[in-house]
Amino acid sequence: MQRILDPAQIEAFAERSIPRLRLADPATLFLKRAERLAALSVGHAIGDYLKLIASLCEAQQRARDKWFTLPSPAGAVLEQLPAQIARAQTHGLPLLQASAWTRDGSWRAVLAELCEALRGHAPAPARAVCERLPGEDPAWLEIQADRLLGVSAGTIDLQSAPLLMAALQVYWLGLIRVLERDSTTLTSLHHRPAETAMAGVCPVCGTLPVASVVHADAQYQGYRYLHCPLCATEWHLVRIKCSHCLSSEGIHYHYVAEGSEAVRAESCDSCRTYRKILYHEKDPAAEPVADDLASLSLDLLMGEERYRRASGNPLLWQSPTD
Repeated sequence: MQRILDPAQIEAFAERSIPRLRLADPATLFLKRAERLAALSVGHAIGDYLKLIASLCEAQQRARDKWFTLPSPAGAVLEQLPAQIARAQTHGLPLLQASAWTRDGSWRAVLAELCEALRGHAPAPARAVCERLPGEDPAWLEIQADRLLGVSAGTIDLQSAPLLMAALQVYWLGLIRVLERDSTTLTSLHHRPAETAMAGVCPVCGTLPVASVVHADAQYQGYRYLHCPLCATEWHLVRIKCSHCLSSEGIHYHYVAEGSEAVRAESCDSCRTYRKILYHEKDPAAEPVADDLASLSLDLLMGEERYRRASGNPLLWQSPTD
C-alpha cells in the first residue's frame, strides 16, 4: 500500500536529507553578481543604474581581496566567537547575528575604498554621495549601519544606504570566511536543526532573505533556498511555503509577460507579502540580488495586486512597508 506523507512529514524528511546551508564562494560572489548586472543592463529601462551597481560589485570584489589580507577581522571574530556560539546555542539564534555583533572599524575602510572606486565614473548625484561619505563622522556612519541592520530604529539616509550596505556585505563575507576556518563550528552549523521561529531569517547572520532560488545543479536539483542579502548564505526552505509567515496556504506565483521566465513573485494570502523566486532551470545565471533589482516591473505588478514586499533589496534601499 502506498504511503502518503502529509506536509509536516515531508518537511521533516527534507530537513534530514537535504543540505541545509550553502555558503557563498567569496572568490566569485561579487564578480558573478557584477557580470549578471552588466548582462541585465543591456536594453533595460534602468540600465544605467544596473551598470552603476555592476561597477560597485566589481569594487566590492577588489575590496574583498584586500579585506582577507587584513589581520584584524580574523582576530576580532575569533575573540567574539566562543561567547557568540554559546549564546546562539542557548537561545537558538544566528551565529553571527548582525543586530548583535560588535563591528570593528574595518567596514568603514571598505566603505571608503568603494566610494573612491565608484566616484570616477558615477553620475553626479551618486558622485556627490561618494565624495561625502568618507568624510562623515564615524559615529554617524555606525548609527546608519545599525539602522540598516535592524539594531536600532530611526531615519535612514536613502542615498547612502546602498553604499553602506555594500561595505557591510564585504565585511560580513569576511566574517563568514573566518568562521570557515573553525571546522567544528562550521560542522555544527551545517547540522543544526532548523528552528521553526527562525526559518525565515538567515541562520548565520539573522538577516531577512532578499529572494529565493530553486537550484538546478546535481546536488541541489529542485531544492529551494532562501538567499541572504548580507552574507550571501543560502538556507533550505521547502517549496510552496511563505518565506515570511511560513504558511503553506494561499501561495500564488506571479510574473510579467515580457519579463524573465526565470523570475516569479511568490505571494502569500495569509500575510499579503511576496518575495521573488528564481528558477535556475530556466536561467542558470540568475542571481538573487541582481535579478531582484532588475525585475522592478514585477514589484509594480505586485503593488497593484495589493501585496507588499516582505523585505527590500540592499542595493536599492526601500522600506518593505512602502
